[in-house]
Amino acid sequence: MGDTARLVNIAREAGLRVATAESCTGGMLAAAITETPGASSVFEWGVVTYANAAKRSLLGVSAESLDAHGAVSEEVAAEMARGARDRSGAEIAISITGLAGPGGSDHKPEGRVCFGVATRNGIATETVEFGARGRDTVRALSRDRAIALVIAAIEAQARP
Repeated sequence: MGDTARLVNIAREAGLRVATAESCTGGMLAAAITETPGASSVFEWGVVTYANAAKRSLLGVSAESLDAHGAVSEEVAAEMARGARDRSGAEIAISITGLAGPGGSDHKPEGRVCFGVATRNGIATETVEFGARGRDTVRALSRDRAIALVIAAIEAQARP
């Protein structure tokens, strides 16, 4: 069983719904989940907020966070995940925001991706430095990491 099939199966068994908020992956995570038969029973919705204005209007990310930390930050990833969970009604929401490349800077290098996971227990974030491995590779690795984070969140929520 592939990881997305596992995600769908354990979410269904736990009675949990999932929402996604993506930036650099442009909907790859939502597409991967919804390619799985039965996904409609657990996937609430996904939104691609590539522009900062979309992050603000669709997910409620604050202009202050964007100004202070930039779109590629754990602060913004947390606000994206919170906004997706609150607005979708899903029990678990995952966000992805990063620099897939090419480009970057010393302060925010290519391959840096921030994730947020919002559940009833709060919000967790992490940053992964995938490195300058090429846009397609960074995006695919980001999608795969997000799937693993959602699976871990579902497993944590399903525990009594």
